[in-house]
Amino acid sequence: MEQPPGTHATLAKRARHELVQYAAVFAYLYVCFAALLFYKASILRGQGISYTPYGLAVVKALILAKFILLGHALKIGGPSTRGRLMFAILHKSLLFLPLLIVLSVVEEATVALLHGHSAREAVAALAGGTLPEAFATSLLMLLILLPYFAFREISFSLGEGKLLKLLTDRRLPDA
Repeated sequence: MEQPPGTHATLAKRARHELVQYAAVFAYLYVCFAALLFYKASILRGQGISYTPYGLAVVKALILAKFILLGHALKIGGPSTRGRLMFAILHKSLLFLPLLIVLSVVEEATVALLHGHSAREAVAALAGGTLPEAFATSLLMLLILLPYFAFREISFSLGEGKLLKLLTDRRLPDA
């Protein structure tokens, strides 16, 4: 079957756009997770415990970036609206938080099953295995999502590419 003219260019443009979005979300999450793991490792090192799972930041960022883009594709939180910006940011962050938690649990259970472990063991080990650690991990994830959605919502409000331009252009000195 023959494709209409321009379809390949449109698909290539869309694929490039999605890849750039994925790379940006991954980079943001990686920086956040690496900083948290570095902080945790330095605290544990102070207690004489060696802890260096820096590869975990890469894997988690890759997986959660995929989940975030999946949430966007499913239009979770609906389209950006012209209501109060802070409520839109909070609303989307609070909607994506359980999505990321649920998908992380499913992912961990699936990986455990593939490696011959029980799903229950994997889920129990998630976020340190205790309720306070799971709550702390969820709170940290919410704190990571808030600036992410703030950037997206402010960018939407200003118009395509304007926030990035504003952040990256050289400012002129005051006259």
